[in-house]
Amino acid sequence: MSLLDTFSSRIGETHASDWFEIDQGRVNAFADVTQDHQFIHVDPVRAAKETPFGGPIAHGFLTLSMLSHLAEQCLPPFPAGTIGINYGFEKVRFLAPVPVGSRIRGHFTLADAIERKPGQIQLRQDVTVEIEGADTPALSAQWLSLVAGG
Repeated sequence: MSLLDTFSSRIGETHASDWFEIDQGRVNAFADVTQDHQFIHVDPVRAAKETPFGGPIAHGFLTLSMLSHLAEQCLPPFPAGTIGINYGFEKVRFLAPVPVGSRIRGHFTLADAIERKPGQIQLRQDVTVEIEGADTPALSAQWLSLVAGG
């Protein structure tokens, strides 16, 4: 079976990750790495008093960056002899804030597999990150990756 056939046969498959807690320590570490110390993320007392969120929220980009971890938990591994490379996003929307202390999980649906050149397949995953107990997801995205080799 060709590399394209392998992925084409999986179009429409949906996988969900385990729940993952976004705690204040992770938010603070992300703030340190990105130099984004806005109080809505790192000051629980002030965030509770001065925002409509009732407390601190995770950076949207922190939630987005967790996609790699969430995907690794639930997506089938790439075929032997291939590598996956992050290619970017067609679309990303931050739909709801992620309160610190809440849990998220990713839902990934393979939407497309296109052969860019022999031995290189571009995948598009439709992704939603759910917040446990919330009606609105944290984000939705169309995530692109390249699989090469085989």
